[in-house]
Amino acid sequence: MSKDIRIKKGLNINLVGAAEQTTSKAVLSNVYAINLEDFHGITPKMLVKQGAEVKAGEALFYNKNIEDMLFVSPVSGELIEIERGARRRILTLKILADKSQSNLEHSKLNVDNASAQEIKAHLQKSGCWPFIKQRPYDVIANPDTTPKAIFVSAYATAPLAADPNYVLQGKEAELQAAISALAKLTPGKVHVSVGKDGSSPLAGLNGIELHKVSGPHPAGLVGTQINKIDPINKGELVWTISPQDLVIIGELLLTGVYNPERIVALAGSSVKAPKYYRTKIGTEVSTFLYASGVNGENFRVINGDVLTGSKSSQDGFLGYYNNTVTAIPEGDDYDFFGWNKPIFNKISATRALTFSWLQPKKKYDLNTNTNGEHRAFVLTGQFEKVFPLDIYPMQLLKACMYKDLDEMEQLGLYEVAPEDFSLTEFVDVSKQPHQQIIREGLDLLQKEIG
Repeated sequence: MSKDIRIKKGLNINLVGAAEQTTSKAVLSNVYAINLEDFHGITPKMLVKQGAEVKAGEALFYNKNIEDMLFVSPVSGELIEIERGARRRILTLKILADKSQSNLEHSKLNVDNASAQEIKAHLQKSGCWPFIKQRPYDVIANPDTTPKAIFVSAYATAPLAADPNYVLQGKEAELQAAISALAKLTPGKVHVSVGKDGSSPLAGLNGIELHKVSGPHPAGLVGTQINKIDPINKGELVWTISPQDLVIIGELLLTGVYNPERIVALAGSSVKAPKYYRTKIGTEVSTFLYASGVNGENFRVINGDVLTGSKSSQDGFLGYYNNTVTAIPEGDDYDFFGWNKPIFNKISATRALTFSWLQPKKKYDLNTNTNGEHRAFVLTGQFEKVFPLDIYPMQLLKACMYKDLDEMEQLGLYEVAPEDFSLTEFVDVSKQPHQQIIREGLDLLQKEIG
C-alpha cells in the first residue's frame, strides 16, 4: 500500500556541479576521525587510551548516560590522538589505519526469531545504534523508549545531494534485514518515502508503509514527511534513520561485520568532474576531493549539502552522518548594497530582488557570500512560502530566541530539527542563523522538560 505526498511550498535550488552517476573507489585514508560534535548531547566516556590498538568495529567510548550505547572505530589501527577542548572535553578521536584491516566479529542475528530487546542490545553492542535518531530534540534515540513510528526518507531534494536511488542499488537484502529488525522496535509502522517518479530499491521491501513524494525542497526532508504522515504531539516520539545507515545495519545483521561504508557524492562547481566515491565514515576528505580535480584554489569544502552542511578544511574528515561533500567558490567580495540590490546571478524565492524566477530551470553557480549582514528579523512573508510544515516558522524562531518554553511547545518545536529551517535561513534577508536558533531551542526544551 502506498500513499502520495505532494509538497507545494518550498524552493528547489538548482546548482552547477551535480555528481555524475559513476562511482570510483576512494584512495584509502591514512587517518580516520570521529568528531564528537556529530553526536549531539552525548557525553563520551573513553574505553581505550591513546596509543591503543583497535579493530574495526571495536568500541572507543560509550555514552555516559546510557552505558550500553557504544561508539566504535570505523577501521583497525592505532588511536593516535584524543583531541580535547575546554574543560578537557573530547572533541575528536583520530585512528591511524592499519595497512591490513581486521574486524571485530559479531554474531549474526536471525531477526525473525529475535525479540525487540535482543535487537536493541545487538545494535548497541555493535556500534550501530547511533544511526537511529529521535524526534523530539533531534538526538540519538534512547533505546529505553518506544517510538510510535519509524521514518526513512529515500528522496533527496537538497541541492546536489547524493541520489538514494543510485547509492542503494543492489542493497535490497541489507535494506530488508534492517527494516525487518526496526519493525520489531515499534508498535506502529515503518514509513518509507521515495520519489514519486524514481525507482528506489526500498520501494519493494516488505513490512513498510510506502509513500511516494513529489515537490520542491524540503519535500525530501524526513521532518516534512513526518508532518504530512503522522505529526508528533506532545508526549510522543518517532525515530528516523537514513537509507545508507540502514545498509550498514543490515550488513551487520546478515554477516556479523560492522562495515561503515559510505558512497559519497562529491559535488559543486569547484569540482571539475563531480562523481561518487566509495569510502568509509571518518575518512580524510582529501582522499577523494582532488581525484576529480578542483577549479582554482579559493573554494570552500562543505561536509554535507550547502544548506545544512558544515564548513570543513580541505584536509578535514567526512562527518559521521554525511554522504555528500560539496565544494563551491569561497566568496571574498562584499556586496555594498547587500540584499536589496537586484541581481541576475543569484537565486531567490522572491521576485522583488532577483530575476531568477524568470529562469526556473537555470542552474546557478553560487558562492559562500551571504550578501548582507545580521539584522533583526525583517517581515517579508518569504518563510511561509518555502516552509511546508503546518507550523508558523517566524513565530517559532522568535519563541526560541526569547526562550519562551510554553510558546516553543505550542508552536511545534517537538516536531522539527534544525535542517527543517535551512530554507528559511537561506531566504532570510535578515541573515539570522535559523538552524542554530532551533538547535538552541531544542536543547533548552530537552533540558527543562526532558
